[in-house]
Amino acid sequence: MSNSPMQAVRGMNDILPDEAGLWLWFEEVVRDWLEGYGYRNIRMPLLEQTALFKRAIGEVTDIVEKEMYSFEDSLNGDQLTLRPEGTASCVRAALQHNLLYNAPQRLWYAGPMFRHERPQKGRYRQFHQIGVEALGFAGPDIDAEQIVMCARLWKRLGIRDVGLQLNSLGDAASRQRHREKLIAYFEQHKDVLDADAQRRLYSNPLRILDSKNPAMQELVNTAPQLMNELEGDAIRHFEAVQSILQRHGIAFEINPRLVRGLDYYNRTVFEWVTTRLGAQGTICAGGRFDGLIGQIGGKPAPACGFAMGIERLLALLQDDGMSPPAAALHVYLVHQGEAADALASGVAETLRDAGLKVALHCGGGSFKAQMKKADGSGAACAVIIGDDEAVAHTATLKPLRGGGEQQRVAVAELPQRIGELIK
Repeated sequence: MSNSPMQAVRGMNDILPDEAGLWLWFEEVVRDWLEGYGYRNIRMPLLEQTALFKRAIGEVTDIVEKEMYSFEDSLNGDQLTLRPEGTASCVRAALQHNLLYNAPQRLWYAGPMFRHERPQKGRYRQFHQIGVEALGFAGPDIDAEQIVMCARLWKRLGIRDVGLQLNSLGDAASRQRHREKLIAYFEQHKDVLDADAQRRLYSNPLRILDSKNPAMQELVNTAPQLMNELEGDAIRHFEAVQSILQRHGIAFEINPRLVRGLDYYNRTVFEWVTTRLGAQGTICAGGRFDGLIGQIGGKPAPACGFAMGIERLLALLQDDGMSPPAAALHVYLVHQGEAADALASGVAETLRDAGLKVALHCGGGSFKAQMKKADGSGAACAVIIGDDEAVAHTATLKPLRGGGEQQRVAVAELPQRIGELIK
């Protein structure tokens, strides 16, 4: 067995302390933003029954066919999968716990998802998403509100160069008519279809429209469009979404090739895209999925939602030069000597009781070495206790940022003096 250091699984990355500050800041902004729209947090397990995703996402999809981390539980033989997305899990939880019994639900979740893909910038095998689901809402107003929500977040984060693409997948009847026309069209051009497209021709021809194969782009561009099959309520719904977005001044492009990678979508679908992340330009995507709740065993109910990739959004922020907010450490507490050591931990707790953030030096060392640690800690000031100070129940307060003279202070007065120093 090799004695070399163990490595993380490829495509599953550590988030180190220097990076985590930006994640924490982002998560705080997102929580505040979601609360502003009345969404409540829900937390689901990482593992689900494999059948949930096969039933919800669709068996003839890249996710189910190629990308899921699935295995048999060695203890009881259950077929389990690490969640590749959050919507199916969220709907399963809402049904299992009767959340839709009395009223519609606005829910959000955050956490890791897992797909076995080729790792590249902004796309990893363990990636993190913020997911937003509105369950039990039928009208176009919730579709539009979720898009407006996203626009507000981009503005709040300062994210630029992001565009909105919009489409409608209509209802079951229009999709069936479109499916028949697609099959007839692609049958006439079988010599151009790649292996994936030929395999999906009769099982899921809509997925062919999402092909990234350059050799098929001209064929896909001239394929029959689902938009031409919309009628009645589906047209009115889509027009209402557009009207609300126009009232809010949100620009969009109608993209008839936008079909999303999951089978459960119907009517409105949308993606927020950027040109700044290479081929993986989608930073947020979603739409309406009215059939999913019934599809996984619940009483049929309308629903709409979206998810955004945290890594991709943070990559945009970092490209714009955003750094993690500086750690807000107020005090680094330096101490040396038997009496000083005995007093120092109690002083640190007293300062924390006053709402201050305090790092107590551990591991001994000279005053010079400890002060070097204090300077590197980012703390606003150092509190220094030696045996002489301990006997007098005092400490030396030394500003570490922005100048100022050090001063001898009674321990009881430290919280007030430090508060004056850092305000």
